[in-house]
Amino acid sequence: MVDSLNSPRTRIAVEHLEKRFKSAGGDVLAVDDVSFEVKQGEFVALLGPSGCGKSTILNMVAGLLDRTAGRICIDTEDVVPGKVNRKVGYVFQRDTVFPWRTVEANIGYGLEIGGAPKLDRAKRVARAIEVAGLSGWGKSFPRTLSGGMRQRVALMRTLIMEPEILLMDEPFGALDTHTKLEMHKTLLEIWERERQTVLFVTHDLGEALTLSSRIILLSARPGRLKEDFEVPFPRPRDAVSLRETPEFGRLYSHIWHALGEEFRRTKVE
Repeated sequence: MVDSLNSPRTRIAVEHLEKRFKSAGGDVLAVDDVSFEVKQGEFVALLGPSGCGKSTILNMVAGLLDRTAGRICIDTEDVVPGKVNRKVGYVFQRDTVFPWRTVEANIGYGLEIGGAPKLDRAKRVARAIEVAGLSGWGKSFPRTLSGGMRQRVALMRTLIMEPEILLMDEPFGALDTHTKLEMHKTLLEIWERERQTVLFVTHDLGEALTLSSRIILLSARPGRLKEDFEVPFPRPRDAVSLRETPEFGRLYSHIWHALGEEFRRTKVE
């Protein structure tokens, strides 16, 4: 019997979610009858082949996109498209830093708009820069930064607002392997300290295994929930050494078999 009093509360609940897009050739079913929950403090990855609806689901959870059918709740309250939820932070696929603002000004943008006192804002920005490994770059403009550094700025601009729930849409997909592993290290360190509830979209199985507590595998379009995998690796995790363990290899092979079936489906279709 489950002890409901000691079980983590549900932060995100997705029930029978469906999304259809209109096109010249008729309606396109992108997401079909998807249901899952994300508990307090979980790091859950949405994994699947390109076009399976991962980002579409994330955008519906964020309230950026309306759903055709089904229900989405955050802390038992229905998500209303277009309504800002201050508990939720969103990190996009590509860095969204403002080229005309310095690293400091980019990271502190949300605090500035929110009216945070200047001294408090400066202290929080300085701490964020240190945490992100950007010390010495506060006065620099984005054009002088590498892709990984710009993505750190974008990440910290979201995290400095202290969201309880973090939605991430393939934020490291455009980075090279070395830089991606560095970003994994940074994100794991931040998450170990803050323990936000995270829903993370990726098509990279290695990335999902490195970061997440659970992997929700979606089928090829229309996206349906194919399987839900626990990722039992102990924490804290080292983003490099973890990949060298036999346990990582075994779980990678197991999930890859299921993911590979969906890759083959996309080629046939």
